[in-house]
Amino acid sequence: MEYKVIDKEKYYRKGVYRHFTQDCKCSVSMTARVDVTELVRHSKTQGSKFYIDFLFILSKVLNSREDYRMGYIWQTDELICYDAINPTQYVFHEDTETCTPVYTNYYENYDEFYRNALADLERAKKSGEYGLDSENHPNWFDASFISWLSYDSLNIELPDGYLYFMPIVNWGKYREENGRLLMPVTIRMNHAVADGFLIANVYRLLEKEITAFCS
Repeated sequence: MEYKVIDKEKYYRKGVYRHFTQDCKCSVSMTARVDVTELVRHSKTQGSKFYIDFLFILSKVLNSREDYRMGYIWQTDELICYDAINPTQYVFHEDTETCTPVYTNYYENYDEFYRNALADLERAKKSGEYGLDSENHPNWFDASFISWLSYDSLNIELPDGYLYFMPIVNWGKYREENGRLLMPVTIRMNHAVADGFLIANVYRLLEKEITAFCS
């Protein structure tokens, strides 16, 4: 885990950061549907798991810009930027109807990421423990697939005043609309380090990377 400390006085969002860490501590959550028609077709053609393919693209997008890799060390009141962030995915146990967090490292190489993500899931399937260890995984962002529902909105609540800067991303089942497969994706970020533009930009980058991945 490597990171750099951001000089708050030189931070390009200095005024916004001060306001949303002191006056109005809050988060921003947005849900939009992403067209995954081509990605579904690509995954089926390649014989790969759509879920892991999307997880790779999502991880690539969130690692592409410093704004999505911000962190906060409350002990020293430091704003930081991680060199890389990794997805915390989840495996669902049908017998107990509970989930196990799965810590997966992000690799820029797709084959390496896919192989490791799949192996991580298989190991987690053998464990029924919740096993969340955020203290030792500070630069892991939450990536949760809600496979049972193609929802319209979702809101993640955190304790008032809690400065948590890692993105929290959820997505549901895709469904067909006008001949296209659309999937709901929800992105939650702290308003101190992200606004509507930065969150909307994640969706724009997802569309761009899906096109590039499938080509």
